[in-house]
Amino acid sequence: MLEVPPLLSVKRPARRPTAAQIAAFQDVPTSFVVDAMDGTGALSSAIRPVGEGRDIDCRAAGPALTVGNGPGDVLATLAAPEFIQPGDIVVATSAGHQGCAAAGDRVIGAVRNSGAAGFVSDGPLRDYAGIVAVGLPVWCTGLTPASPFKTGPGRIGHPIQIGGQRVETGDIVVADFDGVVIVPFDRIAKVLERLERVKKLEAARDAEVAAGLRVSAATRAILDSDRTRFED
Repeated sequence: MLEVPPLLSVKRPARRPTAAQIAAFQDVPTSFVVDAMDGTGALSSAIRPVGEGRDIDCRAAGPALTVGNGPGDVLATLAAPEFIQPGDIVVATSAGHQGCAAAGDRVIGAVRNSGAAGFVSDGPLRDYAGIVAVGLPVWCTGLTPASPFKTGPGRIGHPIQIGGQRVETGDIVVADFDGVVIVPFDRIAKVLERLERVKKLEAARDAEVAAGLRVSAATRAILDSDRTRFED
């Protein structure tokens, strides 16, 4: 490389969901959102609520602010609070590096102080007791006491790959105790339309189970057809 890259590259946000769209995703189960996207959008199951959610109410939904770090580095994450808008969820990658913490309690506190609704990482975190005291919903791959570097280069606002999904600033993040789901910006309106149908179907199925349902009609039809073979 002939030119020395900048320590930080910041892409100014060009799009953001409307307030009504953000509100519509609040308190919606991640499973409903995945169903509304035909089974897509979920990050790797390795990215879990910190501490499995035993001490923090890990539920949040809001626009993504993407942060890209190199393995073992957190410079871009340290700078991210400068660019957080209220209600954002910081989605930070360290290229899946597991050898040191992707953030600690002071970083999570700074993210909270900047108005973020949550923090998602594909690496482990440190300072669990301090993170619990901060109270911000956080998703990560686990815990470690190991410290990261702060040397860069890093990127803020650029597309990233995390947990098997491409994420752009302005996409919707929906996260709860089951995990994290990404709704691409261009699909937000359509997903919200389908989400209403999913909610009605789920409510109907819940009512059937509450009334004593053991086997669904669709499964019963398979059991009663020649598509099932019984053996003695």
